[in-house]
Amino acid sequence: MNIIVLMKLCADPKKGTMKKDGTVDRKKSPPIPNPYDFNALEEALKIKDTSGGKISVIFMGQETGEAKDMLKDALYRGADEAIILCDKKLGASDTRATSYALAKAIKKIGKPDLVFCGMQAIDGDTAQVGPQVAEELSIPQITYVKEIVEVKKNTIVAKRLIEGGEETVKASLPVLLTVTNLANEPRLPSLKGMLAAKGKKIFVWKVDDVGIDEKKVGLAGSPTRVKKVHWLTREKSDCKLAKGENASELVADLLERMEKDGIDLKGENNE
Repeated sequence: MNIIVLMKLCADPKKGTMKKDGTVDRKKSPPIPNPYDFNALEEALKIKDTSGGKISVIFMGQETGEAKDMLKDALYRGADEAIILCDKKLGASDTRATSYALAKAIKKIGKPDLVFCGMQAIDGDTAQVGPQVAEELSIPQITYVKEIVEVKKNTIVAKRLIEGGEETVKASLPVLLTVTNLANEPRLPSLKGMLAAKGKKIFVWKVDDVGIDEKKVGLAGSPTRVKKVHWLTREKSDCKLAKGENASELVADLLERMEKDGIDLKGENNE
């Protein structure tokens, strides 16, 4: 099987900073691997363990030490090759432009049987890139996967989360799946895996290498723009607890406190 796993470095949500143009300030925002992508990788590795195949990991972004460390980690866990799609022309791409570029990279590798992504990135939280890549590739998609039930030569059965429960979906291959953190507990790199990864390479591809139309990527090729950024300041407030020996006393004390705080309890909507 030809298996693709998409991975991303995210701006640390606890330390991320935005620029005035609505893009992430990469210089001030420490990059960390998207944790959901390791759940996606684990599902790919499980299939490789049972059915064989080749796993290619693709990352789109700058060729940094953090990017190489993340991809080496993937290789140590069992991926077969890693690719960095790196070009200044890709900078500031929105989800639409990113999905287009990633799909072009996937096509360069060859027709995939399975494409895995994390269910979303922890910085943007849009959950758009995976489904948009599927659209670019014209293949089915199963989102928010919590369990892969069965994989056959031409079909896959998976359970996915939906509001209020879950549903079981069957799709034909090739298919793209976005994976939740409920699907598995990702394995850690092993010494055996590190030794096996010695001959594996991290390839660097540019826009021209994969036939990307420059007009469809970068800030100019991104139809989505952040109009304005609002900076919020968290304020702490004291929690006041009602006092009383029973429900009646608690309610009476609560109403008294609300009146003292200036809350109108006799408005036109109150009886």
